[in-house]
Amino acid sequence: MKIVSINAWGGAMHDDLVAWLETVDADVFCLQEVTRTPHRSGWATFADGERTLPQRLNLFDDVSAALAGYTPYFVANDAGPVTDGDGLELRQDFGIATWVRDELPVVGIDARFVHSHFVDHTVWDVDDRPRAALTVTVRDRIAGRFVSVVQLHGLRVPMGKGDNAVRLEQARILVDIVRNARSTSDVTVLCGDLNLLPSSETFTLLGEHGMTDLVGDADTRTSIYRKPVRNAGYLLVSSPTAVRNFEIVARPEVSDHRALMLDLV
Repeated sequence: MKIVSINAWGGAMHDDLVAWLETVDADVFCLQEVTRTPHRSGWATFADGERTLPQRLNLFDDVSAALAGYTPYFVANDAGPVTDGDGLELRQDFGIATWVRDELPVVGIDARFVHSHFVDHTVWDVDDRPRAALTVTVRDRIAGRFVSVVQLHGLRVPMGKGDNAVRLEQARILVDIVRNARSTSDVTVLCGDLNLLPSSETFTLLGEHGMTDLVGDADTRTSIYRKPVRNAGYLLVSSPTAVRNFEIVARPEVSDHRALMLDLV
């Protein structure tokens, strides 16, 4: 069973991203920074006062169209204004999404916020954006086991990725999510752009509840990202002996984040 996680950067590299996803024979795809504007397609401009970025109006639909034979699940963290190519302002949902191969029975779904709650922004906030985690539990018929895949896009703080009280509260909620997943699954995987340093207390807390980090201090950013701190994406497993292979995908570059690819025995 293969699981892929990547921060999709709002689809800023849409063509490269979609083309790559179509070549990856994964069973579960976990994407962060997924946009969704119902009944719309094409390009948009996002601005929050700190950054102005090109992104897709509906990356959720873009990826769903490319991944025929998968069932998608989307959770909105928050929503706010974007501008389409004609200068029209539209409301866009922003969140995370998981695509599961249709051959895998989905036996459990859980979504909950790890920071704040859903917000409909009049103007996008630079910091304190809400964050949700999405857990999908599947039956891996080949291996004869249940696998829970938890993904999230961790809290972003403009001052950096160091621990603070808010991140520690996020960690405590995340521990509860992992504990719940492990109670019903043979293998639990936690992945996503956690926006943390490898030294974060989050990993200590997760380790105390049976999760092993496979990334450590490895570089999870592509050459497109110019800032010096190169830590962002992580992947943890409850059963290291179930890991056949783990890869931080350096090429091709399809986002400002590298994809994480896990192959379970």
